[in-house]
Amino acid sequence: MEKYPWQSDVWQRLYEARERLPHALLLRGRSGIGKFDFALYLTKSLLCQSPKTDGQACEICPSCSWFSQNNHPDYRLLTPEQDADDDNGAESVKKSGKKSQISVAQIRELSSFLELSSHRSDGLRIALIHPAETLNASSANALLKMLEEPPAGVVFILVSHQPQRLLPTIISRCQKIDMPIPETAVALEWLKEKGLKDPAPQLDYAGGSPLSALSDAEEGGQSFGNIIKLLLQGAKLDPFVTASLCAAQGMEAATCALQKWIYDLLACRLAGEVRYHAQYSSALQALT
Repeated sequence: MEKYPWQSDVWQRLYEARERLPHALLLRGRSGIGKFDFALYLTKSLLCQSPKTDGQACEICPSCSWFSQNNHPDYRLLTPEQDADDDNGAESVKKSGKKSQISVAQIRELSSFLELSSHRSDGLRIALIHPAETLNASSANALLKMLEEPPAGVVFILVSHQPQRLLPTIISRCQKIDMPIPETAVALEWLKEKGLKDPAPQLDYAGGSPLSALSDAEEGGQSFGNIIKLLLQGAKLDPFVTASLCAAQGMEAATCALQKWIYDLLACRLAGEVRYHAQYSSALQALT
């Protein structure tokens, strides 16, 4: 977990409001900009027994040690991967081995946890929910009841890539924090510090999200280079060869790649701009 350079202003605002934080925060923004890492960084700081003068966790107190070992008594993390039983997706779970929703059972377990007092008399208890849009109808309504009558000394931190999927009543009970998208120069500098020699194409393909760009690079660079080469052929493209390449990449990922390509074709046609494939802007212009 870390606080990224483009999050300094948000961190400063929250640090200054540390003593008067609301009972619920909603960290919202696009995927791949470090919202979850920021939420963990903030949580560790709030639970720290001896925070530094700038609000950062001291890293040496018992609380920091517990948090680093994932066993802090005043902290709970809810994610779709925690529980093997899904309320409405048992079949998909069997196929993927991974949950797609946060279940009502998880919220009920959280409610039981929050009925307990903090292990410190003046301590906070923190519930971190990521990503919040994976709450299903039952779990969302159960959480809403908790947000309407929040227990004393509890802070809920919701992280969301798609806040429009949340119940409006849940959103209304949270202080909304719009997590920043880094400026291109800042993102490129950060990626270079992480070892990427020419990060611009990866950053473009990731839509300006540096963590997504870094993840793609660590997995072998721009994974869809061969597909793009075929798409550049326009009307001469062989759909059977392209379909085989898409199947090899996995259809979910391949569909994302095709959507980005079509988006850039439309954007180039209608606005003369390219978002995901800047290095192919001339070819896209010719295709349109």
